[in-house]
Amino acid sequence: MKRIAVLTSGGDAPGMNAAIRAVVRTGTSRGWQVYGVKLGYEGLINSRFIEMGTRDVTGILDRGGTILGSARSQEFRTEEGQRKALRALNENSIDGLVVIGGNGSQAGALALSKLGFPVVGVASTIDNDLFGSEMTIGVDTALNIALESIDRLKITATSHQRAFLIEVMGRGCGYLALMSAIAGGAEACVIPEVETSPEEIAEVLRKSYEKGKAHCIIVVAEGATLNAQKLDEYFRQHKERLGFELRVTILGHVQRGGEPSAFDRILASRLGAGATEALARGETGVLVGLIKGEILTTPLETAVANKKQIDMNLFELQRRLD
Repeated sequence: MKRIAVLTSGGDAPGMNAAIRAVVRTGTSRGWQVYGVKLGYEGLINSRFIEMGTRDVTGILDRGGTILGSARSQEFRTEEGQRKALRALNENSIDGLVVIGGNGSQAGALALSKLGFPVVGVASTIDNDLFGSEMTIGVDTALNIALESIDRLKITATSHQRAFLIEVMGRGCGYLALMSAIAGGAEACVIPEVETSPEEIAEVLRKSYEKGKAHCIIVVAEGATLNAQKLDEYFRQHKERLGFELRVTILGHVQRGGEPSAFDRILASRLGAGATEALARGETGVLVGLIKGEILTTPLETAVANKKQIDMNLFELQRRLD
C-alpha cells in the first residue's frame, strides 16, 4: 500500500472534514501518498484527484461540511460507471480507497469492492441509520442543533400559549426526532418506525391544554408517513378542538451545517484513523464504525444489507416522560 484516496459522498455531515484530516495524517505518517477525490463518485469517474499532505488539512478539524465536496452520481449507479471509476483508480496508481458517507455511499463502496478494489468505508450520516456503527459522524451535532431550535421555539410557544410541530431530518429513520424529543421535553414524537394517527396527536394537544400547559411541542421526523405538513393540514380543519393555536417549523438542512461538536470531531478522527489501520492490515470491503465504545469493522455487505433499528424502549420512555 503506497497511494490511497479518500472521498466524501452523499449528504454532508459535520465532522466529515475531521475524518478527512485523520485519513490524510495517519496515511502520510505511514509513508503513503494520500489523494482527495473532489465531488464524490462523480469526481472519481472523472479522475478529480488532488494530492493532500498534512498542511493541506490544517485548520479543517472544526469546519462543517466537506472540503472535498459531494455530489450525487447517477452514472456511478450503473456497472459502466463503476468500471469507469475503477479504471480511474488504476490509472492513478491508487492502492486503496476510503469512502466517508452513509448508506448510498457505502453501497457504492461495496460495488467497487466486488470489482476487486480495496475499499474501506467510514460511517458518516446525520440520520444514524447505517448498520455497523452505534453512532455515525454528524449525528451528535445535528441532534444538538435540533435541540437548540426546540428550546428556542419552546420559549416563544410559552409566551403565546401555542403548540409547535417541529420537523427534523432523518428520512426513514426516527433517531434524530426521538432523541431531540426526549432531550427537549416534547409532549409527543412522530417517527417512521411507529404508525401514528392524527387523532393520537390531537389527543396529546387537548390533554396538554386541559392540564394548563403554556405550550405543546410535537417533534416529527421528515420521513414519517404523518409528516408535519399532513398534520398541519389535518389540524387546520379541526383547530377548534385542539385548545392551542398551532405553528409549524421545518428545520431542514440547518441541521447539517455549523461546526462539528467535540463528540463528532473525536469520533471522526477515530474512524478516519481506523480506516487507514484497516487498509494497513489488509482488511478491505469493510465499514469502520463505533461499536460498544470501540472502533471495529463490519463487512460492507452486512452494513448495506441491514437497516439499523432504533431502541423502542426509548420511544416508550418519551411517552412516559410527557
